[in-house]
Amino acid sequence: MPRPILSCIALMSVAAGLAFPARAALDIGDPVPKFTATAALGGKTFRYSLADALAKGPVVVYFFPAADSSDCSIEAHAFAEAIDQFAALGATVIGVSADDIDTLSKFSVKSCQSRFPVASDESKSVINGFDALMQTRPDFANRLSYVIAPNGKVAYYYQNLNPDKHVERMLNAVRALPRPGAPR
Repeated sequence: MPRPILSCIALMSVAAGLAFPARAALDIGDPVPKFTATAALGGKTFRYSLADALAKGPVVVYFFPAADSSDCSIEAHAFAEAIDQFAALGATVIGVSADDIDTLSKFSVKSCQSRFPVASDESKSVINGFDALMQTRPDFANRLSYVIAPNGKVAYYYQNLNPDKHVERMLNAVRALPRPGAPR
């Protein structure tokens, strides 16, 4: 092919990518993929089931890039400090990353303070199912938090690499959920 045609095709490909950006997250109201994964809580591993957790109430599923990195430790510590507030609202929290379970077992004690579980998704099947893959570094999950209503649908999401607002925004979103038995 002549160079001008190749240049034109390349330019059209870039323009198409800008016109149709990759979706960054599941949208509010979207059903979430139910998953099971090996998780750690307080250094002990177990099989986590999102379906089982949702049967008890809303679930905050938060994705993070890498255990023991500075920002991921800050975020985990913030969720640990707020876990009683989530529990008072009937919600549970699970962190998910592509880290191996041995790394997450240690992280669950150190940064999560044995207050909530973290799940290993080395295959990135859960990360991909929630559109949480970091586009610029595809070996990692993006910093993306979801509130999942008991009906299995996204009630709220927040994506930002800065860990500072995730807990606050997730608490506010859980507070905004309709309470069972409350008038609509």
